[in-house]
Formats: sequence, C-alpha cells, structure tokens
Amino acid sequence: MADGDDAVMSMADFHTWFDARARAHSFQVERIPFADLTGWDFEPDTGNLVHESGRFFSVEGLRVRTDRAWAARWTQPIIVQPEIGMLGILVKRFDGVPHCLMQAKMEPGNINGLQLSPTVQATRSNYTKVHGGAGTKYLEYFRPGSRGRVLFDGLQSEQGTWFLHKRNRNIVAETEDDVPLDDDFCWLTLDQLHRLLRLDHMVNMDSRTVLACIPHGPAGPGGRDAADGSFAEAVRSSLSGHGRAVHDLGEVLGRLTEVRARRELVQRLVPLRDVTEGGWRLGAEAIDHRDGKYFDIVAVDVRATNREVTAWTQPLLAPKRPGLVALLVRRIDGTLHALVQARSDAGMLNVAELTATVHCQPDNYADAPPEHRPAYLDHVLAAPPDRVRLDVMYSEEGGRFHHAQNRYLVIEIEDDAAAEPDDRYLWTTLNQLTSLLRHSNYLTVELRSLMAGLRGL
Repeated sequence: MADGDDAVMSMADFHTWFDARARAHSFQVERIPFADLTGWDFEPDTGNLVHESGRFFSVEGLRVRTDRAWAARWTQPIIVQPEIGMLGILVKRFDGVPHCLMQAKMEPGNINGLQLSPTVQATRSNYTKVHGGAGTKYLEYFRPGSRGRVLFDGLQSEQGTWFLHKRNRNIVAETEDDVPLDDDFCWLTLDQLHRLLRLDHMVNMDSRTVLACIPHGPAGPGGRDAADGSFAEAVRSSLSGHGRAVHDLGEVLGRLTEVRARRELVQRLVPLRDVTEGGWRLGAEAIDHRDGKYFDIVAVDVRATNREVTAWTQPLLAPKRPGLVALLVRRIDGTLHALVQARSDAGMLNVAELTATVHCQPDNYADAPPEHRPAYLDHVLAAPPDRVRLDVMYSEEGGRFHHAQNRYLVIEIEDDAAAEPDDRYLWTTLNQLTSLLRHSNYLTVELRSLMAGLRGL
C-alpha cells in the first residue's frame, strides 16, 4: 500500500476533531480499594483475582525458572487472558488514496484519556457482549464472509512480561462500501498516521501493532522513495527489500529457533497468594513488591460516556516507572540494518521472540552486577543527540495497564560501532522484520511499535 498526500481530512482539521471528541465525552478514572470492585473478587482457595462471569481476564501467580546467570528464578503476578481479541483497521480509497478508519477511544489506563485506536479494538468478551453493553461498531467488516478484501490477518503476541501467552488477531481489511461515519471515527491516510506516530501518547499500542503489519508499498523512482541519501530514504529502501542483507531470512529464523530450543523457560501457574514467596505484598489497595520495583496491581472505578458500558470497575497493572525500548541501526554496505535480540520474558508462549536491541526498565537494573546489565543499555543512554532518529513516548495497552509507557528510541550508529555480542543478537533488514510479521509470536509488540514509528521517518 502506498502513502497518499490527498487526505479527506487535513492535519489541522484532525487535531480540531480530536480535541472536540475529548470535550464531547466525560472520562473519570479513580483508584479504589479491591473491596470496592464490582463483579471481581479474590477466590477463597487460590487468592486469584477473577471476574464473576469467568470471562475477561484474571490475575494469577506465575512461577518462572530460566537458565539465566542472574535472577534465574522468580514468582510474580501475571494477567491471564486466554481469549483472543480483535484489532482491526478498515481501509477505503478516496480518489485512489488509501485511508484508514481510526477511532478516538478512551481506555481506563490511558495517559491523556483519549488516544487514536484501530477501527475495532475489542476482546472476545467485549464483542460477544458479555458485559451486556452496546455492540462493537464496524465489527461486521471483519467477520467471515464480509465484503472486505483482507490485506493482512495474523495472530500477534502482547507484552510477555505482564501477560501469559496473550495474543490478538491483527487484521487489515479494505472495502469499497459507502461506510457510515460515526462521530468518534475519522479517515486518515497512512502518511498522516505516520506523522501522528511522532507525537507522544497519540497513537495507541493497538493501532501501532496493526499499522506495523500493513504491507509496505514498493519504492518507486522519482517519488517519495527516490534516493536522496537521507535516513528516511534508507528506512524506505530497507523496508522495500533493496540492498543486501548480512544474514538471509533462513539464518534469521535459524538463530531464533536455536535460542528457543536451547534456552530454558519453565512457567507454572500458582495461586496468586503464593507470590508472597517472591517478595510481593498483598494489600487492601495494591499488590506490590517490597523492593519498590516492577509494577503494582491496583483497582479502578471508571466512568466513560463513549464506551459500550459507561461505568465499571476493574483491576489494572500499573508499572512503577517508564521503560526503555531502543533500536540500534546502521548502514551495512549501504543497506540499513537493525540490531535485534532474541529475548525471553516470563509469559511468552514460544520461549523467545525478537525485540529491540535494548528492552527493559532501567531502574530495575540499578543493583545488578555490571556484567548482568542489559547489553548496549549504557551505549543507548549515552547516545549523542545527533545520532537519535526517533525519540517518542508511547503508551502501552490502556485496557489492562495503568499509565504504562516506554521511551522508544532509534539510534543510528557508525558501521564499526557495534557487533553481535552473542548468538541472541543479529543484524536484520527492516524488510526481513516485516516478513516475519506473517508469522505469530516472532516479533514482540514493542518491536512492532518501533517498526510503525520507523515508517513515519
């Protein structure tokens, strides 16, 4: 799909519309004690935090064993949500230019309340109306047998540190129908969305993961993709598959498979009350860690006039501090490559996935031995400003996390500034990473967010 300049709505009109949607609705989110949750309770036998319907999600305990040299075993709370939700973007051409139908949506954990969401962003419990509320708008365009043409359809993972085996269906469908436009929705070109991806806390995580999966159009002579030596041109050329890769795709897949086969990641669900063995404290208003690290489990009361249900309570996972997701890139023989790592997280389904060069909460490593600090973390923190190509704060999923945010960085380095330190790290082209999105559980949601952000440079 190619980007277009002829938009249905100008960027100035978009910001006016977005501000108006924020004023048109009332949003209120307040912390409450666990005892004030409605429909949620701690099971008497396990202490697990569950919904009375048996749906939505639960908060349980997870005991993890790995073969890492440092902090190899631990116990933690984890969100268990086995059902697969839907994240769908509807595409329609206006005067030949593809536009995406996007939604101004409030989530209880969002920073700034409203963020730009996909056309459809719903758990199975929501779109089957377990909550008893209104139906999900535009869901019919993503149903089997709909008249839309599917451009992408795949299962993609979510945060392995906080979810156990969580996946969502990412789907992009194109229609020629005359689509009725709800007040909370607007049509935006890919170029406009890429520009909005440069703004802090504007485009939500669910939009970013789907946008990363949209097929990239071929580079064309004389157009926006014409060679000019810029970093933006290098990104587009790498996305389009031009140039030569350091490793062929088979070797990339082989490296990941080797890590998955060799690394140890043993996961065992345990009662939530058992997380106290790992230093977690079960309080009346929060479940937190005695070291003041990682995250809390909290409860909130929500009021939102533009949701299918306008009032509810629920648990949320609240990270203690922002994280850092940084990608080192360099031009190797003229082709832009990214240094990615095969990383294991507590809740991953397939042991390891490819993620950014650095992916961590830096404060969690304040007391780690120097040899066990994440590789390249200090390199990233000391990067000179003139080498930074992307620096933006993105929020993570607001339906399950409270004010979860990461600083996303892309840093271009010189050809000899970094090597692959071990077989977990390797240099890939952006086209190779895009190719891997056809498969489930190959790229973390954080790396997909970076891929979406890179497309806007």
